[in-house]
Amino acid sequence: MDRNVRRTAQAWRRAAQHPAIVVQVLASRGSAPRHAGTRMLVSQREAIGTIGGGHLELKAIEAARSMLAEGQAPFQRHYPLGPALGQCCGGAVTLAFDWLDDAALAAWPEPPPMFHLQLYGAGHVGQAIARLLSTLDCRVDWIDEREDQFPGATAFTPCDHIRALAVDAVEAEVAQAPPGAFYLVLTHSHDLDLRITEAILRRGDFGYFGLIGSATKRARFTHRMEDKGVAAGTLARMTCPIGVEGIPGKEPEVIAVGVVAQLLQAAHAVHR
Repeated sequence: MDRNVRRTAQAWRRAAQHPAIVVQVLASRGSAPRHAGTRMLVSQREAIGTIGGGHLELKAIEAARSMLAEGQAPFQRHYPLGPALGQCCGGAVTLAFDWLDDAALAAWPEPPPMFHLQLYGAGHVGQAIARLLSTLDCRVDWIDEREDQFPGATAFTPCDHIRALAVDAVEAEVAQAPPGAFYLVLTHSHDLDLRITEAILRRGDFGYFGLIGSATKRARFTHRMEDKGVAAGTLARMTCPIGVEGIPGKEPEVIAVGVVAQLLQAAHAVHR
């Protein structure tokens, strides 16, 4: 994640013993692998992050290490992404090469997360979803009333952007989410799902709300919410079943791939 590259840069700078070059996509035109503002770190022994891979990145790493070895001043270089680099992209990028120093860190903004998600349920599907989300730049409140359901460190790589919360009044956590938050509801209990669903729909300002279950469950929940006075327009924004179409399989890991893909689609729709 780009956020982790920035944190690595901060750690290297604090250590003051790790000379490195910040390679930044300054501008891009046409079909380019990464957008302007993307950065990677290059030392003589490591390359952290990516500006798009392929021959472009190989040439950028070579240029950065030459800069380190020769003590060059910062510079910019233009790269057409065509036959000259052996890439079939039709665009071009301009890269900036700067020393990792206080000025470079000050000019490196903290990237916003793609979305803030409240994930309700720490069962098999919830754990499979959380494992995928651990690799993405997002914020996750992972909520369940059963503390022993959350996986231990041996089963799940800890990450600071996923926060596990074991609480009794699970549905009360809906009020703690920021405006426009995403919600996924997949607990062990239909009654609990219903209470959380009502809290989310009554709040109404969700960017995405997905409820695990079949078309039959959707119909049942819709009727219950209509009886409680929830507006039809709000109910129409509830996603149930969840996951992108065309991915068969009921294994938790397969379901998780489709659901996380749908979250990314929703995040793109919000930010475009």
